[in-house]
Amino acid sequence: MLVWIIFLACILVFLALDLGVFNKHDHVIKSKEAGIWTAVWVTIALAFSGVIYWLFSQELIDNPTQLTANDAVLKYITGYLIELSLSVDNVFVIAVIFSSFKIPPVFQHRVLFWGILGAIVFRALMIFFGVALITKFDWIIYVFGVFLLYTAFKMLKGDEHDFHPENSFVFRNLKKLYPITSKINGHDFFVKKMGVRAATPLFVALIVIELTDILFALDSIPAILAITADPFLVFSSNILAILGLRSMYFLISRMLEKFRFINYSLVVILAFVGLKMLFSHYLHLPEWVSLTVISVSLISGILASLYIPEKSNP
Repeated sequence: MLVWIIFLACILVFLALDLGVFNKHDHVIKSKEAGIWTAVWVTIALAFSGVIYWLFSQELIDNPTQLTANDAVLKYITGYLIELSLSVDNVFVIAVIFSSFKIPPVFQHRVLFWGILGAIVFRALMIFFGVALITKFDWIIYVFGVFLLYTAFKMLKGDEHDFHPENSFVFRNLKKLYPITSKINGHDFFVKKMGVRAATPLFVALIVIELTDILFALDSIPAILAITADPFLVFSSNILAILGLRSMYFLISRMLEKFRFINYSLVVILAFVGLKMLFSHYLHLPEWVSLTVISVSLISGILASLYIPEKSNP
């Protein structure tokens, strides 16, 4: 329990420094700044694998699945890469939401900050119940496996460009529950309009981002649970990937069109993890196999996007 408390305290310190010190004043996040922060978060996440090794080798944390320190590190890194790769889809949706609600770039970081804070709470709950389900009901892993295969199929066939948050069920019903103004008042989430407190587009975008993140978590959390059911490994890999999502958004949101093959990488990753879940009781793959498949799929999608020329329309 002490390890969990220290980890959560560190996360809160990182978040406090982020908004209270490094981003105290609203400003547009340039690509260079986003690149530096993305590198910082990835370095922190990978360096944390050393902490994982130490915790498991010294038996300083509960180890319900009886993992060796080396296996724990491999599972943590694999889970982190899964979450990071699936976040690419999340970046696209966030960009669409900001565009739909006309959120100025100068205020986007603040919206993402509070969105990620909420995501940490929701994902913690989903991980807790997901681990509890897998521990208590062995057969639930097959449900997760089928769900991931269905998601991969849907991603292969679907067209994300049809997503219109301003026409979504959430937005339509939010207007019925609380007054909404179309006017942006600095970085405020609420304003007083003719004596009535109303939500600004920043708050609406925050709620829609929060709820879409929960939908994305329905993919990513079962995917990580296919790698390990150890609650600390699942939670730490998930949360550290989420913390880097803000800087990654500002880094790659401007280059999304260039990564046109990345969706195929995500399809391969989800399909592989889904099949791994379905055959988990009959086939036990070494951890390096999962890590290799995920890494090669992601790198292949990026390289294909960069080096295969786009067909020009006649």
